[in-house]
Amino acid sequence: MSGNVTSLFRGTAAHSPSMAALTRESGEAGAGPVDFCIPCNPYFPTPAMFEEMAGRLRDIITYYPSGADTITAELCGLLELPPQCVAMGNGSTELITWIDHLLVRDSLAVPVPTFGRWTDQPMETGKRVDMFPLQESAGFALDLARYAEFVRARGTRTVVICNPNNPDGGYLHKQALVQFMDAMADRDLVVIDESFLEFADAEAEPSVVREAMLRPNVVVLRSLGKNFGLHGIRFGYLVANPALAGRVRAMLPKWNLNSFAEHVVFMLRDHGPEYAQSLHQVRRDRLEMAGRLSALPGLTVYPSQGNFLFVRLPVGAEGTVVRDRMLTEHRILVRECGNKIGSSSRFLRLVVRPQVDVHRLVSGLEQVLYGSRRGAAVPGPATGTGYSSGTAAVDRLVSETNGAGMRALAAQPAGPPGLAAAPAAGTGMPLPAAVPVAPAAATVGPMPMPMPQQVPQPAPVPQPAPYPGPVPVPHPAPAPRPTPDPVPPPAPAPYPAPAPAPAAAAPHPVPAGPTPPGVPARGGLTAAQVRGTDGLESVPAEGRPASRGWPDPAGMGRTG
Repeated sequence: MSGNVTSLFRGTAAHSPSMAALTRESGEAGAGPVDFCIPCNPYFPTPAMFEEMAGRLRDIITYYPSGADTITAELCGLLELPPQCVAMGNGSTELITWIDHLLVRDSLAVPVPTFGRWTDQPMETGKRVDMFPLQESAGFALDLARYAEFVRARGTRTVVICNPNNPDGGYLHKQALVQFMDAMADRDLVVIDESFLEFADAEAEPSVVREAMLRPNVVVLRSLGKNFGLHGIRFGYLVANPALAGRVRAMLPKWNLNSFAEHVVFMLRDHGPEYAQSLHQVRRDRLEMAGRLSALPGLTVYPSQGNFLFVRLPVGAEGTVVRDRMLTEHRILVRECGNKIGSSSRFLRLVVRPQVDVHRLVSGLEQVLYGSRRGAAVPGPATGTGYSSGTAAVDRLVSETNGAGMRALAAQPAGPPGLAAAPAAGTGMPLPAAVPVAPAAATVGPMPMPMPQQVPQPAPVPQPAPYPGPVPVPHPAPAPRPTPDPVPPPAPAPYPAPAPAPAAAAPHPVPAGPTPPGVPARGGLTAAQVRGTDGLESVPAEGRPASRGWPDPAGMGRTG
């Protein structure tokens, strides 16, 4: 594959280039690279389903689809959800856009790193974005009690949680999440993004969709493209009480869903068992893949409940170099996470794939990271760029606005005398240095891994409860390792009491403005520092036979 394709990464701000763009730029016929970047289900649809769609391709792309109401009613019949509580969109990003325009008034809180649209979309429309940094020392686990304190200290009106979180795969148990939702009852909106929840197996019924329908300020976002391995179709849905769901649904175009989306939704009723089996296989592959990767010296694998794994490269390895060499030398596409706010180029997100592909990934990483010298991959004097793709653009946006959004640029007042100035455009500030990691017990080759350098620390930040570090995952080895017994989730910490609800006619208190540049919010960092750093009945679609193998959405795909 031509080295020119790596230039595409430096032209993207917060995401990777599309597979179509990579294929065009490579100029090579046939299949593209082995994809460990795009997080979709590799086992669904089945080959037979693809053959059936291919046989009807002409009709599918020739004629208009049915209206969104018809497709939504079919999906709701399948999932046993009331249609008045559901809005289907042309991908989850369309729904995020409408949530921002219709339901987010002035400010939004989100843990970082996370899915980029939850930070970028509200900033583009002038909202204040309060970013709560997930600490590497805590394994990127989200402490809900500290997050609640952060939201109240900032006066944030909309609160977002991704469960599991992207890119680290961190998971929050349902009971703790419901308690958090109730603690945030005085906020304008609470969004729970469950785009990757179908791949979780931590508990039998992890979704909070049924709880969301009964609460006045909760929206649950769910993906179909990721679960079904069909990102190109662009379909997803949200679940909320009828008032909230109706506001979004009323703004969507009648034909916002395409004919491929309609065809797939109407196919699903007859393929529930195959879908459940595909999720089961992805979970098995995740365990196997984590074990293979954790055997690489110096590579840290974080626990995940998504269909991807978040890994920290060995000390001295530069993510952009690893990404470019994996693509050009091994035809393997990986997700370098240096352009995700709250992450750095030391981290990769690797999608769970079948074992034959994982073997190829591990072999490529061994050559790139260690090679014949057994030394970590570091950029040479004239290789590429040491700056992660898109980082400069994100740094500039965040440091200039301090998370206040684009419209605040002209009106943002200078901070009071004595305050530290914001970083210069395009520089940003780094995350706190990683906690030193002890060298791996087993070393490969004569050259030891270099020790981490000392990096100046930023201002102290309250730390979450101690975290034991990434959990080793069993993997094949000459000497078997004991598997630790499951540890029950700790009881959630108490939340700050919700503020008294204002009178119906009184508006919610609005913060005076964005935090002045350089001033950290209580319980978190400034945006610039972060950058461097039952009453409803189910209404099935009429005239349709009972679904085969499809459980309700709270436990969707848990069979098999």
